[in-house]
Amino acid sequence: MRDSVKLHAIILRPADAGGPLPFIMQRTPYGVDESNSDYINSRYTELAQSGYIFVMEDIRGRYKSGGQFVMMRPIAPHHSPTSADPKQIDETTDTYDTVAWLIKNIPGNSGRVGVVGVSYPGFLAAEAGIDPHPAVKAISPQAPMTDVWIGDDFFHNGAFRQATTMCSGWSPARRRRSPS
Repeated sequence: MRDSVKLHAIILRPADAGGPLPFIMQRTPYGVDESNSDYINSRYTELAQSGYIFVMEDIRGRYKSGGQFVMMRPIAPHHSPTSADPKQIDETTDTYDTVAWLIKNIPGNSGRVGVVGVSYPGFLAAEAGIDPHPAVKAISPQAPMTDVWIGDDFFHNGAFRQATTMCSGWSPARRRRSPS
């Protein structure tokens, strides 16, 4: 990343790929180490059969990714001429930097990226469309988490829902695995 933080990703490519393939990327706070070929083939059957390079990435500060996690991190004014720090980060810059790294470092790619996600990963997919890398050709934010105050999982009409929050894995007591 532009601030030298390293993010953990699983990259899966079809064994029988003949030519350059596009990427399908999902960024998530829920952990990616369970993402293997069996998982991809069962969850994304049609996409897997169509030939994509799958990228599953732990977002900043979650599981094996470095940095500090900030839930629904605000968008930084990284393109503002008055911005004092061009290295300001947010989910848009982390997505941009990940795509740039993939295009440059993963052989046999077509230079095209689709970003998908449901719920919090849907919010992250939507963020991929803000100042996107030119290689991002499609985003599919499904049921994105957009307003935690009014009616998403953590609040209901402004009332904090502790039981939901504690059961969903966002507990502060839940320890993050060290980045490798």
